[in-house]
Amino acid sequence: DWVRITSTDGFSFLVKRKVAWTSGTLKNMLSVDSDFREALANTCPINERGVIIEKVCEYMAFKAYHEGMGPKEEVSVNEFTERVPPEVALEL
Repeated sequence: DWVRITSTDGFSFLVKRKVAWTSGTLKNMLSVDSDFREALANTCPINERGVIIEKVCEYMAFKAYHEGMGPKEEVSVNEFTERVPPEVALEL
């Protein structure tokens, strides 16, 4: 199951629902038990630029992947932060 996340500058990103649910806010917006229009349309508009939403989606995928790892496996934070360009770091 896929959901669409849209930015203010017209970009849209398709992510798996499981990945989007790593964000509590998106999980609430997309919950089938809610009457939010985002849940009905399977689309979440986010009030940010596309470049920021792209990194947020990348982080959610990173988080979803590493949540499935065992507790003894250590994840280096630098593994993700090295992929964040300095010009968007403050907005993130």
